[in-house]
Amino acid sequence: MLPAGARLTRRDEFASTIRHGRRAGRSRLVVHLDMASTIDPASQAPPRAGFVVSKAVGNAVVRHRVTRRLRHLVAARLGTLPTGSSLVVRALPPAAAATSAELGADLDSALRSASKKLRGREPAR
Repeated sequence: MLPAGARLTRRDEFASTIRHGRRAGRSRLVVHLDMASTIDPASQAPPRAGFVVSKAVGNAVVRHRVTRRLRHLVAARLGTLPTGSSLVVRALPPAAAATSAELGADLDSALRSASKKLRGREPAR
């Protein structure tokens, strides 16, 4: 379970992460990773995560199952994300039939790729 302070909850937080973050896609999911631009670099905000699971993935039962699996996987990896970062994980329709191990492998691969892209980016806000 993700602690309340580690969750993205507002629409503008999701939109900002998706718009300004670095994207990495895999067959079952897409991740968007962004570093918050803070005026005070001394503020050490914890990394935060949010999930997007649309109706294309399946009915409500399937969507909630996929979200629970992704939440569990991200909670275990949240400490590896840079301080002040925000992460949006978007599930694709093949995620409905995937095992937790397959989702975890896709998540790890996508996070590595997005982190690499993020490190190569100049802070431009």
